[in-house]
Amino acid sequence: MQRLQQHWYRLTPLHLLLFPVSLIFRALATLRRGLFRGGVLASVKLPVPVIVVGNISVGGTGKTPLTLWLAQQLIDAGWHPGIISRGYRKSNGDLCAPREVSVDDTPDEVGDEPLLMAQRGLCPVWIGRDRPAAAQRLLQAHPECDIILSDDGLQHYRLQRDVEIVVVDGARRFGNGLLLPAGPLREPVSRLRQADAVVVNGGAAQDGEFAMRLLGTHFYNLLNPAAIKTAKDFTGQHLHAIAGIGHPQRFFTHLQQLGLHCTAHAFPDHHRYTPTELSFSEADVILMTEKDAVKCAPFATEQHWVLRVDAEVNPALAQLIIKKVSP
Repeated sequence: MQRLQQHWYRLTPLHLLLFPVSLIFRALATLRRGLFRGGVLASVKLPVPVIVVGNISVGGTGKTPLTLWLAQQLIDAGWHPGIISRGYRKSNGDLCAPREVSVDDTPDEVGDEPLLMAQRGLCPVWIGRDRPAAAQRLLQAHPECDIILSDDGLQHYRLQRDVEIVVVDGARRFGNGLLLPAGPLREPVSRLRQADAVVVNGGAAQDGEFAMRLLGTHFYNLLNPAAIKTAKDFTGQHLHAIAGIGHPQRFFTHLQQLGLHCTAHAFPDHHRYTPTELSFSEADVILMTEKDAVKCAPFATEQHWVLRVDAEVNPALAQLIIKKVSP
């Protein structure tokens, strides 16, 4: 899979074989969406507004930080949000039944991103393969919730939505512009015209897009979260950095911008770490993302430091969303 992804951001002779399959994928994706929009395939309308945060490409674009930012904006505006997400795919291929995520859960039980969102403590987080069922269970358990945020839910058309937000990686944009498997796209770029908002994470936002960037300057110790350091506190130490996210280079570049020179180790998205994998020789400090941290917590040591990041987004986005969902 990783070798195939290397072809998603350029054109190679391999695309002579992949392009016809990409056309079939595009036709099926368009047909599926059309069947839901036309009512041929059934969808579920919730009694509260639904905001979907997603992307049209494979890989990380910053959906989870944006979802957390939106949750905070809604709370500040007097709303009581709940978050739903897919959750963890079990070893037999099944996805978990609807359930609430607790801070005491493990990534193997609920998934790394849902656990990260639950640990922020902003609002209830539920997971489940069936998004409508997960949302309905959340509303039953938390009747105070008056709005639902669906993390990574753009293509889950069984759940009707009031607002669609598409997140774009500002550095990689849409790769070679082709759909799977010839390119990184789940849906064509033209799909953006039907979204209520397009958010660009890093890079320059174009006309009609909302700019977003991830801010983070402080690290907390994974073994002792009360211990906080800044980049200058690591001066003179041998630093290693790990990232098992959709776009690892984004994290390594962030560290460089903080003035840190690290030996970088990129892992696949959602990678499950083992202590042996992080036994780097001559490493004084191992830096990681919050998404990595929830998976490394069981074997945390004083070497492990976590960079907390928060999304900074054009405030006009919150104004637009709140206007759309307000009665």
